[in-house]
Amino acid sequence: MIVILGGGPAGRIASIRLASSGKEVWLIERGDIGGQCLHCGCMPVCALNDVARFVHSARTFHNLGIINTVPDINFSTIFSEMHAIQEKIASVLDTETRSAGVNIIYGKTGRLEGKKVFAGDEPMDTEAVIAATGSRPNIPDIKGIDRKGVYTPHTLFGMRELPKKLAIIGGSVMAAEFAYIFSMFGSEVTIISRSTFLKHTDKHLRALAIRELDGVEISENTSVQSISGGSHINSVLVSAEGKNESIDADTVLVAAGLVPRSEMLNGVKKGSVGEIIVDCRMQTSVPEVFACGDVTGPPYLTPVARYQGIIAADNILGKNRTMDIKYIPQSINLAHELAFCTPETEGAASLAIPGPAGPGTFWSVPSGDTGLAKVMVEPDSGALLGICAAGPGGGLIAGYMAFLMNRHFSAHDFEEFIEVHPSTDGIYGLLKYTSDTLKKRRGN
Repeated sequence: MIVILGGGPAGRIASIRLASSGKEVWLIERGDIGGQCLHCGCMPVCALNDVARFVHSARTFHNLGIINTVPDINFSTIFSEMHAIQEKIASVLDTETRSAGVNIIYGKTGRLEGKKVFAGDEPMDTEAVIAATGSRPNIPDIKGIDRKGVYTPHTLFGMRELPKKLAIIGGSVMAAEFAYIFSMFGSEVTIISRSTFLKHTDKHLRALAIRELDGVEISENTSVQSISGGSHINSVLVSAEGKNESIDADTVLVAAGLVPRSEMLNGVKKGSVGEIIVDCRMQTSVPEVFACGDVTGPPYLTPVARYQGIIAADNILGKNRTMDIKYIPQSINLAHELAFCTPETEGAASLAIPGPAGPGTFWSVPSGDTGLAKVMVEPDSGALLGICAAGPGGGLIAGYMAFLMNRHFSAHDFEEFIEVHPSTDGIYGLLKYTSDTLKKRRGN
């Protein structure tokens, strides 16, 4: 028997992989299947962003005189309808998982003591274990952060009214995405970033993100000292360049990243923030105990978690697989999908152009907000080293481009590429241009 701790993307995929290979598998999930991604991560952001983009588009059409009014949103209905859809998805995932032969135990916390596994307080005999207990929001040590009116993505469902003035603590992707959503809904939004906003993001995408967050106040290199108020929040005290300032806010959203949820996993080696240390086979420091997904630390991405779950399961099955993917696509979902895959760009030659007009960007031509395409290549060979694709289909483009980069494709491989038209993808044309430019420089 094999026990999986956690029914999020990593654990669920691993359990299906093992059960489909004939193993007896028990999946322990203390909440609902689907994990953080479905219930308080990727899917809620998708749901809220769909509405925000609808409002954004309506405003664009209104400004152009195409429609007469911009619709108001019903904030509470968004959450109730979103929750109903999440429950439907969870039901589908439950059926799919059980149909693969997985036994599911709901409502109990899976615990680990070395190689000993418990469902709540009940011990379970097992030949192997996969810990996939996920992550939780990082809560900074700030006075007043436990006040009523302070939310995280995990508690957002408790927000009954649209904030008038929302302060978002954090400066990475999560903070940017929620800032866009709430600003489109009509809140006055202030981002409080303790360092540079989106500091690890490509400079062109960062500039585009700031442009798409027009109207959002972004305070960089600013630390939060305290959150003040009585029965309701009224302000956030911050410090920047040695000076204190009070920011008016009736609601605070903590979007300061994630930390591994590993407090129930003992007897295995952990890192500085509690992440479970694994090797390239997803093996922990304890034989036959594997870990995958967010509990192993960054990058906290659902596709990575799924892939790690497959690697862990296959190694239990004796297939001896390693986690060796180098190029991993990511995206920031604002008005466009600001997608990127840029693991190594030092010494690269880069070219960037505005995104072409097409489905979803035609009416953005007057404002010049059609996204962008950017490629980074090795100057001599033309090998692809990175891409940025901002537009309606940026995430899809980045996913396929990352796959091709992992297969060592170069700009020259795109000379005979035939695209679908119309399209908002500027990457293929830019790569053709790059190939031609590199050949001319070599005198070919």
